[in-house]
Amino acid sequence: MKINWDSEVLSSVSKAIHQLEHLSIDLDSIENTADWLAYEEFSLPQNNQVRKNPEDFIRATLFMNTLNFAFTDFQTSIKYEVKRGSEVLSDSEAMYFQVNEAVDSGNNLVDGKVMATLTLEQLENIFAGNIEMPMLKERVEILNDVGQKLVDDYEGDWLNFINNGPKKLYANGEGLIERLVNEFPRFDDSSEYKGSTVKFYKLAQLAFWGIHGELSGSNYFKIEDMHSMTAFADYIVPVALNVMKITTYTPELDKKIRDGEMIERDSEEEIEIRSASIYATAILTEKVNERRPEDKSIIIPQLDYRLWKNYHATHHPHHLTYTTMY
Repeated sequence: MKINWDSEVLSSVSKAIHQLEHLSIDLDSIENTADWLAYEEFSLPQNNQVRKNPEDFIRATLFMNTLNFAFTDFQTSIKYEVKRGSEVLSDSEAMYFQVNEAVDSGNNLVDGKVMATLTLEQLENIFAGNIEMPMLKERVEILNDVGQKLVDDYEGDWLNFINNGPKKLYANGEGLIERLVNEFPRFDDSSEYKGSTVKFYKLAQLAFWGIHGELSGSNYFKIEDMHSMTAFADYIVPVALNVMKITTYTPELDKKIRDGEMIERDSEEEIEIRSASIYATAILTEKVNERRPEDKSIIIPQLDYRLWKNYHATHHPHHLTYTTMY
């Protein structure tokens, strides 16, 4: 499956890549990484270990990706964790586990009517971990807004939104990502950079990757244009690329990251970090596929998951940006 370089996200990011000032991408390092990475297994996320009903899984996944951002304390750089028995779950894995716990206990969080009326106290009780989950007030506001939109337009049910258009990411304004971004401002993840709009759509893409990855094998929910999906520009993939020496930061940016200094949302530095992540993972995916049989070719989200799974709990510092987009 060839990558769609004309997709909304990848085409917009490519414009920024040619104007990078705060980091660089090493194409030789991409080739060297592909030389060994191509022979690894690329597994799919396993998020449906609790929710066996596909409709419930869709609802839960869209709910969770409404909240899937900021799991590191901005003052201490400590990551949010939950311990259950001998297992320690970190960042979004901890959140997924706790949401499933809440739903199993009878709290139907994924219902728009419940989301619209959730309080800060209720969310504090659901998300109890080693630290207070960052940006809880913002999470409540987002859930209330999204829940009210679901109630007003879709009878409070994500399934009605899903079934209101084709199973494509992009379809002349009617695709899943297009509608999610246009109808729910919470998912409109884009930035202005040197005269052009750079689109990232991290959470919108991640939601549908999770659903597609889990349910496409049964043909219950299969997205037709997965070649248009990119990596999910967050905190973790940039760390992986930097450790692999695929990206190199300027000394000034590197010091900011290592010192835990805030990188402002929509700053050139933040936009370039995220843009480089999307562009470099697309190139790396192509190079990996050049080294694999056609029937074992991968798509970008599989590479993203491989990097995220290996690095999301790392002690290596990542950039910090106060944002609800990732």
